[in-house]
Amino acid sequence: MKPGKYLSLLVAVLMVLSCGVMAQAESKGELMMATTTSTDNTGLLDYLIPFFEQDTGIALKWTATGTGKALKLGQNCDVDVLLVHAPPAEKAYIAAGFGKDRREIMYNDFVIIGPKSDPAGVKGKNISQALSAIKTNQAFFMSRGDDSGTNKKEKLLWKNAGIELPDKEQWYVQTGQGMLATINVTQEKNGYTMTDRGTYIKYQDQQGGDASLIVLVEGDDILLNQYSVLTLNPKNCPDAKYDLALKFSDWMASEAAQTKIGEFRLLGKKLFIPNAK
Repeated sequence: MKPGKYLSLLVAVLMVLSCGVMAQAESKGELMMATTTSTDNTGLLDYLIPFFEQDTGIALKWTATGTGKALKLGQNCDVDVLLVHAPPAEKAYIAAGFGKDRREIMYNDFVIIGPKSDPAGVKGKNISQALSAIKTNQAFFMSRGDDSGTNKKEKLLWKNAGIELPDKEQWYVQTGQGMLATINVTQEKNGYTMTDRGTYIKYQDQQGGDASLIVLVEGDDILLNQYSVLTLNPKNCPDAKYDLALKFSDWMASEAAQTKIGEFRLLGKKLFIPNAK
């Protein structure tokens, strides 16, 4: 090979190495998040996270599961930050020393959905009356049964209605699945379930806007569904990227991110309402 070609090859190699160094310099690190199925299934994160990465240079990956499992992933230091929706469990988590900061970011609400024929006659009832009617009529009720934030709220509502959940009853079915999957089982069984409104709107969208299941019970104050970002306690997880997690929390609470959350829609409807303080 001629000397000139050696020089050209050397220059090309140096340019490749230089680009790699520049790319590393531009990257501010990678963050791993555990979150709920609703933020994932609705498409909110697919919409939102590219803006976060563009604004901060931090790459974010996430795993979607129930809030109970997400909290456990944080407790075991398998992730760096959490985006969850079970306030009582979150506050207990911080009190136990597993979490450090909790910041409210957005909310929607829970609703009871069921078939248009409404065999248990729950439409227009408050939540306790509706659950009592479902049990009395032995109508199918699909529970996620997965210790998610939705499942935690659902069990609280049964308790508040004075109803002891059955261990094994044909009418009360625990799917052990995420919210969209549970809604699909509910449709197959012509039954009822409780869902966050955001995931219900996603289900409506998948059904072409004319869904088989409709909202029958809504509006009670207890049905508020608050989402928050939790950072992990560095004392429990010293290797977790606390500084990057805090930047994510700050970004989610920023005016720009709050505006984007409010602008996210399906079928012209808001799925989440920003409320960072």
